[in-house]
Amino acid sequence: MRNIKLLIEYDGTNYIGWQSQPSYQGKNIQGIIEAGIRKMVHHEVRLNAAGRTDAGVHARGQVANFFTESLIPAERFPWALKGILPYDIVVKAACDVPEDFHARYHATEKTYRYVIRRAALPDAFDWKYGYHFPYPLNISEMEQAARFFLGTHDYRSFCAKGSPVKKFVRTVTRAELIHDGDYLYFDVTAKGFLYHMVRIMVGTLVEIGRGRWQAEDIKRILAKKERKYAGPTALAHGLYLQEVKY
Repeated sequence: MRNIKLLIEYDGTNYIGWQSQPSYQGKNIQGIIEAGIRKMVHHEVRLNAAGRTDAGVHARGQVANFFTESLIPAERFPWALKGILPYDIVVKAACDVPEDFHARYHATEKTYRYVIRRAALPDAFDWKYGYHFPYPLNISEMEQAARFFLGTHDYRSFCAKGSPVKKFVRTVTRAELIHDGDYLYFDVTAKGFLYHMVRIMVGTLVEIGRGRWQAEDIKRILAKKERKYAGPTALAHGLYLQEVKY
């Protein structure tokens, strides 16, 4: 049995997320890719993904793996799937990996990027790929606040209600705010994340940028360990799964 690893890029706008959810009707990215692979290998396949992105969230570096007995060379999968998958889902690369490789469990770190567009007026074409926020922000205060996310903390305050997880401690190795013209990019890296964690971090940073809180309030919010003390959940369409490392 072969184990094949895929590098996947997608625009999440038209999908309910990566994974099929019984309570939601709509197209999921996992199911569409599985159906495309099934046409090639002529048997059922199940993709294991590095991250289960939500509705509207994009990916530049999603990783998944599946098992097959097919003899099709791994490097042929991206080219063949190009003619099967919709235009907004692209398999960028594929390779054979050891049979025990698992895209989620073997990941050593994941990097997410959140995009904020600060221009006065919205963009008719770019609105699906970043959070348009045309109001003044204190960028230096936000940059300082982002640094307080670094290290190992209990991130319960930055986890959406309803998450089934029981352990809320995560280690963030990168939390950086990058200012580039009309755009702000928040890049955050950790081995794992809680439900809506990055989007709540961004919502909190925006509140700090608006002057509601100061940078050091991040320490207070972390210590409270309750969701109600953090900022709002930022919109999904500004979030990207940027890279997964192994």
